[in-house]
Amino acid sequence: MEKIICNPLNLEYRYQYKNSPLGTGVFREAADPTIVLFHGTYLLFPSMSGGFWYSEDLAEWQYKATPELPIYDYAPDVREVNGGITFCASRRGENCGIYFSRDPLREPFHQVSAPFPFWDPDIFQDDDGRVYLYWGCDTRTPIWGIELDRNTLTPIGEKRALIRENEKEHGWERVGENNVLGPPKTMGDRIIRMALGTKPCIEGSFLTKYRGKYYFQYATPGTEHNVYADGVYVGDSPLGPFRYQVHNPFAARPGGFITASGHGSTFQDKEGRWWHTSTMRISVNNNYERRVGLFPCAFDEDGVLWCNQNFADYPMDLTRDAEDRMSPVPSWMLLSWRAKVTASSAQKGYEAEHASDESIRTWWAAMPSDRKASLQMDLGSVKSIKAIQVNFADHKLPLLPISKKEMVKENIGYRKIVTEKQKTAFVLEISLDGENWTVVRDNRRDNTDYPHDLILLPDLTACRYLRLRDMEVPMGGVPAVSGLRVFGKGKGQKPAKVRNVQACPRGEIDIGLAWDPAEGADGYNVRYGIAPDKLYLSWQFMTRQN
Repeated sequence: MEKIICNPLNLEYRYQYKNSPLGTGVFREAADPTIVLFHGTYLLFPSMSGGFWYSEDLAEWQYKATPELPIYDYAPDVREVNGGITFCASRRGENCGIYFSRDPLREPFHQVSAPFPFWDPDIFQDDDGRVYLYWGCDTRTPIWGIELDRNTLTPIGEKRALIRENEKEHGWERVGENNVLGPPKTMGDRIIRMALGTKPCIEGSFLTKYRGKYYFQYATPGTEHNVYADGVYVGDSPLGPFRYQVHNPFAARPGGFITASGHGSTFQDKEGRWWHTSTMRISVNNNYERRVGLFPCAFDEDGVLWCNQNFADYPMDLTRDAEDRMSPVPSWMLLSWRAKVTASSAQKGYEAEHASDESIRTWWAAMPSDRKASLQMDLGSVKSIKAIQVNFADHKLPLLPISKKEMVKENIGYRKIVTEKQKTAFVLEISLDGENWTVVRDNRRDNTDYPHDLILLPDLTACRYLRLRDMEVPMGGVPAVSGLRVFGKGKGQKPAKVRNVQACPRGEIDIGLAWDPAEGADGYNVRYGIAPDKLYLSWQFMTRQN
């Protein structure tokens, strides 16, 4: 039986209202995810969610609130320790708590210790029962590690510096879009640069043990950049010393519909296959407007940790075998790139064409007066479609009527997380001729809030036209769609192989690639690694050929 997902994961992401000099507005956020397999159930803990999601198969997720845990502490780390689950998260200026539950689905967490202030923590228990804590999130200081008493989860001995930023040698660690730092776009950007400078932030610790080696994972250069990625060092003991893996970053997603793949966790599923979950970026309404992604990963015969992120925002069958899941070829191709889209109305700068431009950071938005907003797509000819992903955007949501007394004060400004579920609903129809329509999804009677809904058809289905209507979105907003994405098989010929590829060195740590356009290609998936058959990083992007 197929188990299909499509990044970003289709979760009921929580809203929050942030009021600060760095930006005021309403947006969704879930980031810094940890997934752990515990007693046959997958537990997913992301930031700013007021609880966690759980699943039996990594495809269908249910939510459980955890009011006993600190909802405003960032970057939750969840690990199996002493037969139960530990939880800890980030809090500046006061000691951070470490919590424990024998079974989070049935028993609440209780605080075990609060050793000291830390940021971006990770707890790891080795095979010998010894426990370690890692933390760090800074542009100036290293990531630290220390051993904890197994019973009290309090520090033993002195902390040890583990890794630091190294942008001079690791080009991918450099700050900026495509690792190029441009001028600040907002007053918030200027304030951040004045306070932190332009060095990369080294953060997001996570330790994985594989065949006696310790893989120390970290994120950089910054969550608001498309090049936010995860790198790895390898050591022979939990506190190092660690050596830089030659092939880095091991998880990166600089191109595609949704970009970035930083600050995550690595785990094995019920069949022993490896996965990596991490943060994906929107960062339009707020720098911290983020989502969760899930990607297959593996250790090769040389012990190199790598992620398959070729076409990483295309539908993915979770049941593919260990070898096939690492293939760079997707099950179905994108059919909606630059398809003709029309709408009942559109705001200036948010025209209908943005629903097919393959960027989650641009979108169509209906006029506020349009009470029956609709969006229609023409694929250009009849195609065989299998999956449709409907991605809603949060378009200039009205400010919430929340007083500062109801908000939590932070270092800069105030924050309020809205834990109540909102409602997102629509009718999706398909047609061969644009006149006779078949409904493939109508969730108006469901109390669900899925902003990245994936509709799977039982079989490949002939279709030319798609239509969204009767849309209901949260927070008093207007219908806005960043991507009506259609996947399946067309009738065209496979594009010719790219020719005349040339490498263009640009300094000591930069290189460019150039090639002749391939006839019939809408875009390219650039992959590179240590050998042609070992692909450790991919960059997917669409092109506008003249």
